[in-house]
This record gives sequence, C-alpha cells and structure tokens, in this order.
Amino acid sequence: MKRILTALVLILAVFALIFFGRLWMLTLAALLVAELAVVEFLSLARVGAEAHNARLRIPLPWMVVATAAVFAVTLPSFPVDAQLPVISFLTLALFAWNGFRSPAIQVLPDTAQGLFGLIWIAYPLSLIPLLWKQEDGPALVVFLMLAVWSGDIAALYIGRAFGRHKLAPRLSPGKTWEGSIASVLGSLAVTGMLLYASDLLSARGNLVLHIGEPLWQTLTLAVVLNLAAQLGDLLESAVKRGAGVKDSGTLLPGHGGILDRIDALLLATPVLWYALVLKDATGLGRF
Repeated sequence: MKRILTALVLILAVFALIFFGRLWMLTLAALLVAELAVVEFLSLARVGAEAHNARLRIPLPWMVVATAAVFAVTLPSFPVDAQLPVISFLTLALFAWNGFRSPAIQVLPDTAQGLFGLIWIAYPLSLIPLLWKQEDGPALVVFLMLAVWSGDIAALYIGRAFGRHKLAPRLSPGKTWEGSIASVLGSLAVTGMLLYASDLLSARGNLVLHIGEPLWQTLTLAVVLNLAAQLGDLLESAVKRGAGVKDSGTLLPGHGGILDRIDALLLATPVLWYALVLKDATGLGRF
C-alpha cells in the first residue's frame, strides 16, 4: 500500500508540473530530485570504497554545486551546448582538488566517480526541462514518463506472477525475461492509448497531447525507451550490489531511495534526447 500511495503522489505531482507548471518550476523540481539523488550516489560510492578498504574523497559541496551548475546552463540565457564545457570545467576543478588532497592512488578514481555522478544523474535530469520547452514539449515528456512507468509497472506485477527465467541474476536476481517482455508490451499498450487520446484531442482542436510523428516511429521509440529504461534499472542494481546495499536510500516509502525511483529515467531520458537529435539530423521530422 505504501508503494502505491507514494507512486500516486509522485505521478500526480509530475503531471501537475508538466501541464500547469512553468519552465523554472520544472527545472527547480528536476534539480531538487537530482541533488537528492547525487547525495545518495555519494553514499553508495563511499560504502563501495570502504568495502575495498579505500576512502572516497568527493566533496559534497562540489557535488551539490556542480549539479546545480549543470542545470543552470540549461536556462534560456545560455546556449544549448553550454553543458559540455561546464561539465569539463567542473571535472578539471575536482581533478585539481583531488590532486592536492587525495593520496596519489585515489586521484583518478575519485575524479572519475565525481564525473560519473554528473553524467549519470545531473545531465539526464537536466534534459527534462529542455525536452519540455521543445515544440509539443509537454506531450514529449508525458510520452517519456508513460513509456518508462508503464513498463516498470508491467514488469513488476507480471514478473512476480509469471516470472520463471532470470534475466540478469548477477545484477538483479528478481528480474525475469517474462517481466522484461511484459515491460515492452506494457509500454506499447500505454503509449498506444496516449496516441489514441492525442488524436481525439487534436481532432477537437486541443493540442495539449499533440504528437506529430508517424505511428510506427512513436511505437518504435516507445520500445527503444523501454529497453533503455530496463537497462538503466539493471545498471543501478549493479551499483547497489557493488556497494552491498539493497536500496539506494529510504526517502520514498515502499520504493527505497530517489535513485531507486528514477534509475530507468536516467538512461531513457538521454536516449530520447539522442533520438530527437538523430531524427533532426536525418530529416525524419520532429516529434
């Protein structure tokens, strides 16, 4: 019950932001989630380092400020390609800090893990406001969320009821091939319903869920996002297993930590961004 109630609250909050919020609200909400997630990441990284008799030396203030900086340069006053030089500068700053503060053997792993935290968590979440402000952006973000969440729900319940064949037992013993297939089918079913709702509303002049691309492209993209989401879930499980913990935190009742809830989005969101860039580059049209 806790899991269901938490999920309902989160879903309602997200959709309220998508349809009634402003860009700064969505950016601030995504930044808050990212900051909480990077704190969990540092905790996991420290536990993992201690398991190998090492000590992680990524300063929490650097992680918090760096995450905020990645989001800051997504604001309209900055060019769209500002994130790469900012991430590069932040990484070099951490490298210099570790060079003088960490034992020589720890300089590279400490810097690499700090950069990984930005690329894995801050960068993907910073793309959500960028997606939202595209033409038909709210529909694009709804499509992303539904493709990920519906697959996650289908995998959870179908996998529990009918799962027999392990998908990746070394990373996540509970995942099964039956659940994985159900996840793909769930994403296709729900995004298909989204397309139907989009057509009905568009026919009445309401473009709030307008999707302009062909049906086959949308459904293909739904499958790609679902597979990316499943991979993101498995990779977060690999990080947790490396740290020897079951959940990334305890902030969300019934769900564990923030990372446990957004792990699928952390891979699916950049994959959607790359797909849109590829569509523009190849002339396949916009979403």
